[in-house]
Amino acid sequence: MHASLSALLLASALVLGGCGAKSDQDASGGAGGAPAGTPVPSSSPAPSAEPSKQWDKAPDMAIDPNKTYKAVVKTTEGEFTINLFAKDAPQTVNNFVFLSKEGFYEGVVFHRIIQEFMIQTGDPTGTGAGGPGYSIPDELNNGHSYVKYVVAMANAGPNTGGSQFFIGTGDSVRGLDAQPNYAIFGEIESGQDVVDKIAATPVGPSDAGNEVSKPQTTVKMESIEIRES
Repeated sequence: MHASLSALLLASALVLGGCGAKSDQDASGGAGGAPAGTPVPSSSPAPSAEPSKQWDKAPDMAIDPNKTYKAVVKTTEGEFTINLFAKDAPQTVNNFVFLSKEGFYEGVVFHRIIQEFMIQTGDPTGTGAGGPGYSIPDELNNGHSYVKYVVAMANAGPNTGGSQFFIGTGDSVRGLDAQPNYAIFGEIESGQDVVDKIAATPVGPSDAGNEVSKPQTTVKMESIEIRES
């Protein structure tokens, strides 16, 4: 990887514009959360015309941290399964389980893709600036590291996560360990080849013009099934 690209990806923040993502060539954020900068909506395929569900507060705790939760994510490129860290990030997992069971993620696109870094989704508007209408607290330093196939929340600053999340898809995601600003709540247990396929989606310049991350074809989640044991 060229040094300049590596530096860009490591600096590339995973911040949202409210609950969306930013890009950080200029210190903004993008896939999960990163340092300072004004949130810039990420480019994406045309958002759905249908309004998404919204709530005025985060969901009440409904999961049992001592149980095992897995999320089977069906996408237009195939299926992958997330092993959710219920014990280590209970509020984040509870939120993800709630939104998944509500069908919030159905039809939501992957709006920001940087193959050597991460793929980001979870914004019903497809712009990088949307969310569920509320924020949840960060659950950082919970014993997990940013590695390939990690699943973590995107945010617009401390305690601003909502529905957007990212999946690490390359070694550059390890750079986030220097500033662990994004709550890690799972890992890809199976279907890594599908994640790799999504990461290889052709991309072009973002609408803001600050990075090459805008998918040129639509890739979206079709459904998420939560399995509990």
